[in-house]
Amino acid sequence: MRRTAVDLSRLEEALVAKHGESARKRIRRGLRQVDALWRAEDGDESAFEAFVAEHFVTDPAVLEAVTKRLEEVLEETDGHLSEIQRALRRATDLDTGPLLGIDPLLAATDPGAHLLDDLFASKVAFVVLLNLPMQSLAEKNDRSAGWRRRDWARARLADRFAQRVPAEVVRAQREAEAAADLYIANYNIWMHNVLDPRGRRLFPEGMRLISHWNLRDEIKANYGRPDGLVKQRLITTILTRIVDQTIPRVVIDNPRVDWSPVSNHVEPGSPDPEPNTRYALLLAQFQAAQRLDAHTPTTTTAIARAFEQGRELSESRVISLLKRVIDSPEVPRVAEIIARRLGRNLEPHDLWYSGFRTDTETEANANANANANANANANADADVDVGIDEATLDAQVRKRYPTRDAFRDDMPRILRTLGFSKSRAQYLAERIAVDPARGAGHAMPALRRGDRPRLRTRIGANGMDYKSYNIAIHELGHNVEQVFSLYDVDSTLLRGVPNNAFTEALAFVFQARDRLALGLAPQEKSQRSKDEAVLAKFWQTWELAGVALVDLEVWRWMYAHPNATPEALKAAVQSIAIATWNAHYKDVLGAADVPLLAAYSHMIAYPLYLADYPLGLLIAFQIETALESALARGLKLGEEFERMAKFGRVLPDVWMEHATGSPISAEPLLEATRAAVTRLTIPPKPTTTKRHRSQAG
Repeated sequence: MRRTAVDLSRLEEALVAKHGESARKRIRRGLRQVDALWRAEDGDESAFEAFVAEHFVTDPAVLEAVTKRLEEVLEETDGHLSEIQRALRRATDLDTGPLLGIDPLLAATDPGAHLLDDLFASKVAFVVLLNLPMQSLAEKNDRSAGWRRRDWARARLADRFAQRVPAEVVRAQREAEAAADLYIANYNIWMHNVLDPRGRRLFPEGMRLISHWNLRDEIKANYGRPDGLVKQRLITTILTRIVDQTIPRVVIDNPRVDWSPVSNHVEPGSPDPEPNTRYALLLAQFQAAQRLDAHTPTTTTAIARAFEQGRELSESRVISLLKRVIDSPEVPRVAEIIARRLGRNLEPHDLWYSGFRTDTETEANANANANANANANANADADVDVGIDEATLDAQVRKRYPTRDAFRDDMPRILRTLGFSKSRAQYLAERIAVDPARGAGHAMPALRRGDRPRLRTRIGANGMDYKSYNIAIHELGHNVEQVFSLYDVDSTLLRGVPNNAFTEALAFVFQARDRLALGLAPQEKSQRSKDEAVLAKFWQTWELAGVALVDLEVWRWMYAHPNATPEALKAAVQSIAIATWNAHYKDVLGAADVPLLAAYSHMIAYPLYLADYPLGLLIAFQIETALESALARGLKLGEEFERMAKFGRVLPDVWMEHATGSPISAEPLLEATRAAVTRLTIPPKPTTTKRHRSQAG
């Protein structure tokens, strides 16, 4: 509840008389910042006056001492609360056995929910607001060019108290997030129990795939396999039924029933559909986020918070970057290459085409799989993609990593292979813990030095398969960034990177080298391999740009229809996904009215996160280009990765200028794609001798 207004002009004059005219600008801004968030429970007008008179600081040394004290205390407080939260979520996050009824309740408990309330009640937050300016995104963009590192640290300290959200609102949001996360973590399909239209079991016994991650990756893995196209179409039907909620409730994470997705027949059991649970949980996420709106006056929607505060990139700029890719004239040219290799017109599941050839395969493996590709598609032309069969990769990975301890113990070698020195590889490995994930996998950061980031990945009874290994290498990239940006940053107030897209970008750098870490890829790549890798990145960015636009448009719809039912939201999500598909994907992938862009589980569990993936790919491409240049100059990947990661949480373009010399842009990827398409579509010149030419003449 607001209290009686304070005469700020009178207080300003009193403080200027005490501290001098040179302090007027700071005094005026500080008074208004405190006044904006002071409530009746904080005290009356005399309490306000007494507080500002006592706590306004003019001595720079004292102000730095206050900043340093808060930096130390908040690192410890945040870190220990994070560890408590990790303990509360252990059963729901980790594969520790069957869940108990109490586990979701523990996971929804937020030990830090009251911290912000308490820091305002104790007036610690008001000391910061009185003495440090809160900078809007526009102000940071305009003023930060000349900032020193301590200026950035102080700006991040002020950011922490830019809004005053009651504990019950924070708690409600955490509860909604925990419920959605648990739902997604248990959303598995037992593939041996999935039957094709002819009643065949096409997938191996024991294959349990989480939606959407593993289902998507199984589509990717089936290019060039016998029955691969049938399997891909079947998985596409599964994903569609998840989106439209016609999936029978009984088949979700249930190995005791058979399911024919095309006919939707279940045996034994009822085909009763899932009762819009997916959309009820998304709606709960929206309703919890909406409760924050009244407490964030400068960012009055979750959308604004995601862009202005979370990413510190404007919504319009992010959309512009995504549309530069999604509407690029290179899309049909790349699609033509894919169609030629597949020997057929593209279909909706080719959204996830993974067949761009790189030097990650050996000649022997390429030859071994050529016949399989030819048999799978008799119309494929001579340029059909070949690669290491995933069953072979699964066997190699399982042999090397039968347990999580085996992966943990191998991390120093992996890191050395990726370009880190022996000492830095050991340093990093000692600071990263490995856990078995209940869901697809994730990286959990540490928030204080002395704690360790967690790498979570799926490890089955028979060991780690290739899908889990690929995710683990991605998460390892996150963890290495998390170590550097906590332990080696010059101020823990700058802990982390500018936003999630940056940590995704750095994780992509690792993930792109997963086979190198297995010893299945050469250190040096041919020009053709580099071109193939460019097209792979471009196609993935194109796919994810549409997914991100759907995610954003769904949130806009929810704000326009705040009283919607789960049924209405389901219809809206499908309509938005189909409209986006028809506008940008239909002509390329050969079918209309496809809702696949709404299949990503992030939409349910991680609100407004999806734009970070295509952004991360654009950033990763710029980083890779900078790394390639650095390696050509004799630098090591590990050294450059560390230099970038430990720069901390400054503005996105400031970080990018430091890391790569340029702000965030889609142009480097688009230019490289144009060049790669040209090289890959020009027939190679015949290698003839003079004698051959003479005979031809």
